[in-house]
Amino acid sequence: MFITRKHLSRRTLLRGAGVSMALPLLDAMIPAATALGATAAARKPRLGFIYFPHGAIMEQWTPAAEGRGFPLSPILTPLKEFQQQLTIISGLGNPVADGPVHSLAPATWLSCTRPQKGQEPNMAPTCDQIAALAIGQDTPMPSLEIATESGGGGGSCDRDFGCNYTSTISYRSANTPLPMEYNPRKLFQRLFGRGDSPAERTELNRQYGSVLDMVAEDAASLNARLGQRDRAMLGDYMDTVRELERRMQKAASQDLSSLALPQVPVGIPDNTDEYLNLMFDMAALAWQANLTRITNFMIAAEVSGRTYNNVQVPDAFHAVSHHGNDPDKKAKLVRIQTYHTQVFAKWLKRLAATPDGEGSLLDNAIILYGSNMSNSDAHNHFPLPTALVGGGCGRLKGNQHLRYPDHTPMANALVALLDRAGVPVEKLGDSTGMISEI
Repeated sequence: MFITRKHLSRRTLLRGAGVSMALPLLDAMIPAATALGATAAARKPRLGFIYFPHGAIMEQWTPAAEGRGFPLSPILTPLKEFQQQLTIISGLGNPVADGPVHSLAPATWLSCTRPQKGQEPNMAPTCDQIAALAIGQDTPMPSLEIATESGGGGGSCDRDFGCNYTSTISYRSANTPLPMEYNPRKLFQRLFGRGDSPAERTELNRQYGSVLDMVAEDAASLNARLGQRDRAMLGDYMDTVRELERRMQKAASQDLSSLALPQVPVGIPDNTDEYLNLMFDMAALAWQANLTRITNFMIAAEVSGRTYNNVQVPDAFHAVSHHGNDPDKKAKLVRIQTYHTQVFAKWLKRLAATPDGEGSLLDNAIILYGSNMSNSDAHNHFPLPTALVGGGCGRLKGNQHLRYPDHTPMANALVALLDRAGVPVEKLGDSTGMISEI
């Protein structure tokens, strides 16, 4: 017997003054008596590219054993909870970044293509944008680019290549670098919108304290039409939005630099831990609302001067990265790198707890976590710290440490990643094949 009922479109939005608020996948968006594979609940891969600068202390990153069920290294220990969906790939290199120290590391991570010399950008599309063209067109944002710093410092530019390749990991085309949004307030407004002009946004902010206030009437109308499970899911989602707003408002109230320096954006937390977690939470919200399926995140900039007092490292990140094999500096770097992994693991935990069709956001994700530098003191690009996390809609094996011959192209891993996402390519950058074991 077939049971019919009205159902919501996956593209249903809550609307208000200057706001269109996307929704998570609700049961009401799945037609009755229809195979899940033919509905909005069909499993669709989500891709994340999470980049950290200055490489890693590789003896503290690389697991001691290969194969399945491997013991985690100190820097990777925070990922223990997710080991069944974790693959570490050793032996990878990316020689196209050799030479100009920091200036080529970010952008060539996902392109594996040597840029042409000159002050104008000229490289190749990156892996994420190849995927965005193929599987990112059915969401409002084909991809989302975020960061926690405005870009590399002056020391990351190069006289032959300029500053084109240091402040983003994403290129839409050979000549089009995509800027990374580092202001959480601007990112939130990009996700939900608040007016079409600065004056309109100011007036809306004066009249309404929250995006949720703007869509309250539409939300109440929708809630009356939902079942109990959907009402609970919608309530949890809106509570998350409210909490993110509260955190941003708190950050804005603490940041008074805009009074003296109006060009400095407001809403950026002074606290490193608060800042990183806020941006990761925004990325999770964008996935949950299906605003995008592809997210790029630079969790720190090349030549970053950030300090990490929260893990007892008061020194500037870049200065510490020039460790000269000094045991104390290397220990500080391990603390920073382990902390980054801890914040990343916290994000994974949230993804694992968020339903997404037949599984969770993490079950349906393919997330690359790594750097395009190895030894930060030597500024080399082999061996690269590379981890792959997620279920990939059942297409990733997980729980394995794969070691390949030295200097296996990083591009081979990217070709495999695209294949698992349903975007097969014959070649990317300097690839020589595809890593099939992931």
